[in-house]
Amino acid sequence: MSQGSWLGLLRALLVITGLFFIFGIYAMMMWVWPEGWGWTPRQYEYEQMIMGVYATLGVFLIRAARDPLANASLIWFTVWSSVVHGLIMLVQALVDSTERANLLGDVPALLVLALVLGYVMRKAAPGGS
Repeated sequence: MSQGSWLGLLRALLVITGLFFIFGIYAMMMWVWPEGWGWTPRQYEYEQMIMGVYATLGVFLIRAARDPLANASLIWFTVWSSVVHGLIMLVQALVDSTERANLLGDVPALLVLALVLGYVMRKAAPGGS
């Protein structure tokens, strides 16, 4: 695959991720699978805060899709903050048996996102291998 193809894939991935951050996290936490995307007991203040932060990040990822390489630091922030967030939640879900559903929900979602976005970003970068 050429660098231009990787760049096109990166642009699409940024838009899809941005839209999911804006709309999908809320849907997953509220309606689709609250057990796998929320925490027990429900903490509405925390949920509002995390949805606000991710929705804001989603807007900026969509904007970054116009010129991903010029927005590399934002994309790498998304990759590494997803790794950190996912690993912290992994430990919490292993320690707290009431949070085990997160091991099949938001924990793998964050880690897979980080792996895919990081891989595509490396391939799209000049000299990417």
